Amino acid sequence: MKNVRLLSILLVTAFGFMAATSTSETQPVKCLIQMTNYTGEGAYIVVSLLDASGAYEETLYVRGEDPEWYSEIPEWWKFYGKHRPNIDAISGATISGGERAICVLQIPASKIDAGYRLRFETSVEDQEYYSDDLEFPLTTANLKSKQEGHGFIRYVRMLPQ
Repeated sequence: MKNVRLLSILLVTAFGFMAATSTSETQPVKCLIQMTNYTGEGAYIVVSLLDASGAYEETLYVRGEDPEWYSEIPEWWKFYGKHRPNIDAISGATISGGERAICVLQIPASKIDAGYRLRFETSVEDQEYYSDDLEFPLTTANLKSKQEGHGFIRYVRMLPQ
């Protein structure tokens, strides 16, 4: 009887642990960013996770290594500049006109098909800033598709890993 009770406690604890850890799992998604053919400096790109009301929840990726220019991405800076979390997602230099870059976004699995959105913001020195160069619902279907940009981004192609 004692062994059965101990086994039951262990099983409940194990299932509780698995449930707790599954909520923090991420879905790696390969992301190809193709830029339009523009002239000038490279673009800073920020990819953010937005909640159902459109508020920033998490920064998933930053392309552009010089923090001095982050304030030139004003909508994101309102979120990031206040909190200044350590961003693990900063990767590589800016991307210039006509170039492409590939990154892997670590998207929280619990946010997919749950009313969240992905936003790609772009800014180029002495040119435009696009707060929603590309924004779309975070759905399973959209994570397997090509999305067209409206500013410096020509398109983004997503591929779950």
